[in-house]
This record gives sequence, C-alpha cells and structure tokens, in this order.
Amino acid sequence: MDDNSCYFVVWSELQVLHVGQENKNGFKGLIAAEYAGVEVKLAENFEMGVTNKSPEFLKMNPLGKVPVLETPDGPVFESNAIARYVARLKADNQLCGSSLIDYAHVEQWMDFSAMEIDANISRWLYPRLGYMQYIPLAEEGAVAALKRALDALNIHLASNTYLVGHSVTLADIVMICNLYYGFKHIMTKTFTSEFPHVERYFWTVANQPKIKKFLGDFKQAESVPAVQSAKKPAQAKESAKPKAKAEPKKEAPKPKAEAAEEEEAPKPKPKNPLDLLPPSKMILDDWKRLYSNTKSNFREVAIKGFWDMYDPEGYSLWFCDYKYNDENTVSFVTLNKVSGFLQRMDLARKYAFGKMLIIGNEPPYKVKGLWLFRGPEIPKFVMDECYDMELYDWKKADISDEEQKERVNQMIEDHEPFEGEALLDAKCFK
Repeated sequence: MDDNSCYFVVWSELQVLHVGQENKNGFKGLIAAEYAGVEVKLAENFEMGVTNKSPEFLKMNPLGKVPVLETPDGPVFESNAIARYVARLKADNQLCGSSLIDYAHVEQWMDFSAMEIDANISRWLYPRLGYMQYIPLAEEGAVAALKRALDALNIHLASNTYLVGHSVTLADIVMICNLYYGFKHIMTKTFTSEFPHVERYFWTVANQPKIKKFLGDFKQAESVPAVQSAKKPAQAKESAKPKAKAEPKKEAPKPKAEAAEEEEAPKPKPKNPLDLLPPSKMILDDWKRLYSNTKSNFREVAIKGFWDMYDPEGYSLWFCDYKYNDENTVSFVTLNKVSGFLQRMDLARKYAFGKMLIIGNEPPYKVKGLWLFRGPEIPKFVMDECYDMELYDWKKADISDEEQKERVNQMIEDHEPFEGEALLDAKCFK
C-alpha cells in the first residue's frame, strides 16, 4: 500500500520521483536507482497535505498519493511500477534477472511480497496505530495469513540466499522494503523466531550497503504496539441536538476511542464446539506432561500411562500419510515442511497431541504421523483452517486391532527402525 506521508525526489535527466521520507514504498525506487546507477536527489520545499493536493500534483496522480515518478513521457505511480521503471533505466544490471525464467521469478516474488507480506503486515499494524478501525477477528486473520506467507518464504530461503539467483534483484529490494515496517514496528523476535531463514535473509540483505544507505540502523520491534484510538469524525450537527441525545451518540460510533477499555473487557468469544463435548476422563495436559517428563523406560512408563489415560469416548487416534512423498528429495526442505505443518496446527494445541516421523536414509523421504484429537472425528475447524491437512491421507486408528495399537506405540516412542526403515527425524506436537 502506498501512502502519503513525506517527500523525496529522484533526478535522472528529466525524471523526478516524489516519495515519502522514511517511506518504505519510496525506498523501493530509491534503492533500485542506487543499484541501477541512477542519480538520486531529495526534493525541496514539499509539504505533505499541501503540495500533493495541488492541481499540478493531482494531474500526475488523481489520488494525491506518493510516490509518483515524472518521466519525459508522463507520470508513473505505484511503487512497484516505479521500481521496475527505474531498474530498466540502465540495461547493465541484473535487477530483473539474467534469463526469462529469472525475470518471471522476480515478478512472482514481487507479487507475493505485495499480496501476502505487505498486505497482511498492514492489516495487522495500521489498525493498532489508529489509521484503521481495530477489529480483533480481522487482526487474527491477518496474523494467521502473514504466518502462512512467512512460512512459505522460510521454506524457499532454507536453500536460497536471495529470492532469485545469487545476487540482489528487484524482488529482494521490494521484499526487504515490505518486511522493513514489520520488523521495525510489530514483528518481534518472538514472532520471527519461527522463521529463522527469513530472519537471516532480512538482516543479511538489509545490511547490504546500497540498501542500508536508505534503511539506516534500526532495531527490531520489542513489543506489539498497543491499540491506539482512531480519530473520531467531527459531528457537524451536534449543536442542533439536545445534550441528552448527543451524549449517547458519541458512544455509538466509538471507532476505537476507548480501545483500552475494550481490550480489558473484550466481547466473549463463542465457545469451541469441542468445549461443549461431555467431560472426558483423559486430561490431555496430564498426558503431555507424562510424555515430556519420561526420560527412561518409555514403554513401561509413558506408553502404559497413555493407555491407562486414553478415553476412546472422548478422544480419537488418527494415522496420516503425506500424499506427495516423491517430492521429498531434500532432507532439510522435508523437515521444514513438517515443522511448518506443526506451526500451523497451533490453533489445535488445546485439543490435540501429534507425532510426525520423517522416514528413510535416502530420498525420497516418507512422512507419516499419529494424531490424538478431542472428539470422535478430526475437528472441523482444523480441517477448515489448516491447509496442510488436505496434503495427507487420514485413517482412524482401530485400537481393537493389535497391529494398529502396536503401530501407535511405536510412533509415540519414535521406535527405530519403523516399519523396516531408519528415522531421519521425529517431531512432536504437544
């Protein structure tokens, strides 16, 4: 999202770029110009809210937003379009890649950055800063979508230093600028630690001299900003109404004027259907504690304890098999894929326990799992909200079958060999 906050100018012959200072969208064109060898100068005497409302400026962009690039052939607005134009001002650079497929991948990651990264950071950050109405459910959706995008980016960066090829391209410039606001203002270390390859990538590229020239030195956000009150619209007809009627009208719109109070006393969320099930004799946290604390005699202690606790009326066991094992040709990519699945299952932590086995000494690696879910079926909200679920074939375990029961035991204890093969790794969701 381009905004309209301050002003810069980039000169390249008769080309002028108007863009906000400390504005990530402006940084895209400025950094691209730096890599392309285009001279950049700051504008003078620009006043945001005045100059950008002038007839001359509105002829370039009727919305009055920055950045806008003046060229001999006419104006260009939208930051990614400007960055593309600037990157092509000189042909002797690799900003757009060195082949047709590189060019397509640069465009691909620029679109991904705009639609999946920038859009969701904005939907999370701007309402908290008071620029938009704060809606808790909308924030939850934005954060979930952002985590999904960062996980996809993390998997790509596990085996790549840059997004495309072996040097900075326009895709990296746009991605870093879009991540910049997130890292600086709302994405804390606790949040980004789930995506270590994204962290490595961001700080590596952000500290490249031609990029650091504009981003400067900055620290990662230490906390998520508190919700700020949105500005109330002026009430033009207030004087025409008696006070008795005017006071309740002030409370009705309340875009977030009493954000602190609303945060202290939020509206109760609807209960999860699993919380409405009849009580179960199995206390899931007790099982998770037993699993974590058992360091020896695992069969005699943890496995026996599991079956003593297990309640087939209140819980169900499920085997899962990854549908596309032939694609698991790189070990760390396969491991990252499973880790991402477990991260996205966080929404079910209160109602589930899982074991995921990555099997084999050589590729392609097999991925199999065992899951304990509250209730007789896989919870609907998990199937609906965790897209990984459809990547697996699911089969309910029949514990009256001794072979299936023994398979459950072996998966819980990471038995090796498992079904005749070595384990590459085993991961637990608890």
